[in-house]
Amino acid sequence: MFDFGMRLQQLRMSHNMSLADLGKRINRSKSAICGYENNYKIPPLDILVEIAGIFNVSLDYLVGIDKNEMVSVEGLTDGQKEIIHALVREFKSASVSYPGLSASQQDLLNKVLIELNKKHK
Repeated sequence: MFDFGMRLQQLRMSHNMSLADLGKRINRSKSAICGYENNYKIPPLDILVEIAGIFNVSLDYLVGIDKNEMVSVEGLTDGQKEIIHALVREFKSASVSYPGLSASQQDLLNKVLIELNKKHK
């Protein structure tokens, strides 16, 4: 049987978010998030949609109907997955237009180049 709470907890932890952090993002209390993760409460559809958007997964994936993420990261290392998620967050974030790359963008680009270089050795 599918365990929604475990799926939510895995997603939250893989994004280094606390219960309170996720609660703030979806306007719910820490105890409500705890209830979701322990399968005591089932979030309403609008909250499920918000959670799926935060973690960049489909609703199907979130509720266990479909086990594929919107962007497949199968076969990648944990570090590579984090780079992909960081890239998605960077593209989604509202950035200020100024010439050049920010320090965080430069760091992210460096990580991508290091990973790509590993493939050519």
